Amino acid sequence: MSAHHQGHHGHGHHHHDDTHMDWTELLPLLEQGAELQSPLYRQAVAWLGELAPAAGVRRVLDVGSGPGVLSCLLAEAFPYAEVVAVDGTPELLERTRERARAASLDGRVTTLHADLPGGIADLGDADLIWAADSLHHLGDQRGAVAGLAGLLRPGGLLAVVEGGLPTRRLPRNPGIGRPGLEARIDAVHAEWFAEMRAALPGAKEEVDDWRALLADAGLVPSGTRSFLHDVPAPVTDAVREQVVATFARSRDGIGERLTPEDRAALDRLLDPEEPQGLHRRPDLFVLTARTVHTARRG
Repeated sequence: MSAHHQGHHGHGHHHHDDTHMDWTELLPLLEQGAELQSPLYRQAVAWLGELAPAAGVRRVLDVGSGPGVLSCLLAEAFPYAEVVAVDGTPELLERTRERARAASLDGRVTTLHADLPGGIADLGDADLIWAADSLHHLGDQRGAVAGLAGLLRPGGLLAVVEGGLPTRRLPRNPGIGRPGLEARIDAVHAEWFAEMRAALPGAKEEVDDWRALLADAGLVPSGTRSFLHDVPAPVTDAVREQVVATFARSRDGIGERLTPEDRAALDRLLDPEEPQGLHRRPDLFVLTARTVHTARRG
């Protein structure tokens, strides 16, 4: 699971209206989403390079690495480092290895199968730990942050990617159904997300104050920044395909929770023959932001 902000939180969370994530099934959506957002993540990783100069970074952990898009970006940005992609899904780690080989990074990008949070203690120490959209899948986020903090070498940096802004892809009034459809999908998704969190093993209610969580783990907060992903209309075919896939996933996953009117609007938007549908409309765009919270070990 990683920085592969599908929909709203990293992984295209809408899964047949239950709270179990099938990461193997999500692989194409995760990978495409991360690739399309690579410009955003390149900016974020460049900022990390200012906080943790590349010359001093020898080992990087990408915790919840998904298909490895970010692992490879981290390897490019930190050329003296071994980057360890950590994930609990073998198929995603295999994809990471393929991607690293294709980019001639297989000498420096390695994979480690670990089920979190139990496996955190076995990850080994690191100069930089990147955890993107992975901590919200762990029941005890505070405990996970503390565990990761304990792996940092002196002066090491922990970067947590959580939050940002909901993604917008359609104008407020798309001409189909009632205006504001995406905001209502977000509201339903927020309910789903709360249920997903509550169902996690060892789930604990926690205020999403990441700066405070990092400080409570004994780290020194070293800055929070948000990075914009802005793809104005008209979009490329690849972006359009990703938008269609994301709305289709919403329809499959949380469609039954929407009003009949909104469900009908979503069906029309997904109809390839509909002139104002997602497949044809010229005004599709993608606009979102991702927030990166950083802290350093003293």
